[in-house]
Amino acid sequence: MVVCTILFLNACNKTPITKLEQVINRGKLIVVTRNSPTTYFENANGLAGIEHDLVSLFAAELGVEVEFVINDNLKEIAEMVERGQVDFAAAGLTVTPERENHLRFAPAYQQITSKLVFKQGKRWPRNINQLEGELRVLAHSSYAQELLKLKEESPQLHWSETTEQTSEELLMMILDETIDYTIVDSTELDLNRRFHPELAVAFTVGKPQSLAWAFPKEDDFSLFTQAIEFFGKKKSEGQIAHLVEKYYAHVEHFDYVGARQFHKATQQKLDKYKDYFVESAGEDLDWRLLAAVSYQESHWRPKAKSPTGVRGMMMLTLRTAKQLGIANRLDPKQSILGGAKYLRRVLERVPDRVSEPDRTWFALAGYNVGWGHVEDARIITQEQGGDPDKWSDVKERLPLLQKKKWYKNTKHGYARGHEPVKYVTNIRRYYDVLVWQDEEQQSIPQPDNIGDGETIIAEKQDEETSHVSP
Repeated sequence: MVVCTILFLNACNKTPITKLEQVINRGKLIVVTRNSPTTYFENANGLAGIEHDLVSLFAAELGVEVEFVINDNLKEIAEMVERGQVDFAAAGLTVTPERENHLRFAPAYQQITSKLVFKQGKRWPRNINQLEGELRVLAHSSYAQELLKLKEESPQLHWSETTEQTSEELLMMILDETIDYTIVDSTELDLNRRFHPELAVAFTVGKPQSLAWAFPKEDDFSLFTQAIEFFGKKKSEGQIAHLVEKYYAHVEHFDYVGARQFHKATQQKLDKYKDYFVESAGEDLDWRLLAAVSYQESHWRPKAKSPTGVRGMMMLTLRTAKQLGIANRLDPKQSILGGAKYLRRVLERVPDRVSEPDRTWFALAGYNVGWGHVEDARIITQEQGGDPDKWSDVKERLPLLQKKKWYKNTKHGYARGHEPVKYVTNIRRYYDVLVWQDEEQQSIPQPDNIGDGETIIAEKQDEETSHVSP
């Protein structure tokens, strides 16, 4: 009888297993997300997206794997979290008072704004009272919540909500004029305008909002607390900033004229030189990257010339051309071949420990300003406590090479450090578009059917740029 009593008391006093312990014992996190370019998607290199990368880092910290559950319905995502069907949601959710009534949000990892979008060329509404036509938004979204608030002051305001389309699909409906307006996050708009420059911003709706992971509101704080520590650590390490730079830094600024010019060039000029890019790229380079570099350098003009004496499709100096065995810089095939050789040389100088895509961004900066100056900026970055192997950190220091206080102590001296930053940003945009167009052409039997509004681009840049010889 005494033994039974002791066993009963021990059973009663046994500490319940925590949420964190459940995850550890299970060996995996179960996370709900949305399939979108701002959260989680699959590309040629595998799974990607800022939410995918963040969750993967968190799982690695816990020593477990990840199981992603895909759901594009915002209401169902919240319900899955509340019911405990998943450990948390990493779905690009904005933190709103309405959602905070039911969910507990981890520290924000990004700030966004909501943009009302219409088609370029249509009447530009300057405020919510000037909308004429159909406004459609995602059901149960922060946009719908904001519209409810706006309707209190603008009773005539009306809109429809959908669970059938995604934000990206709504943007495409703007282009084909099925609807007149929608509202999307600034990041979603930036990513889509790379390919569809006809998407125009009317105005910002509401105040800036935070994106964060959503956890259930329960007494067990173990996993939630771990997430707080994770974000604190990753922010201090610069990892959050690195991911934001990776996915969004090159699309933050949009130039409609430049976008149209690039689109026109891809339609009228690229086919003439594509075989040269493919041949010069070989097996180790991406021909679309070479093409992007060439557009940045010369706008695909074989006889391009700058005041500094660089010439041709890839804007080679005379000295560089001779070193690379290029006899005629004005010959498109030779120029592209020389540019590919030069890019390979710079890539070889990037330390092996630098991973992609940073490795490529460093090489492009070196192509533009010379690897020695990039190395000077990497040294300054390290001295200031940054990571010299991360482009997001080094690009902040490159402009310091224009200031005597900094360049007087470097090995290679003064450089116009802002130029390689802009150079790399532009090429990243061009490259994204060329990859998208290439994939579109491969999936469509008649590539000539690609319409005028299906491309993007970058902010205006100088018609000609130069780089130093190796």
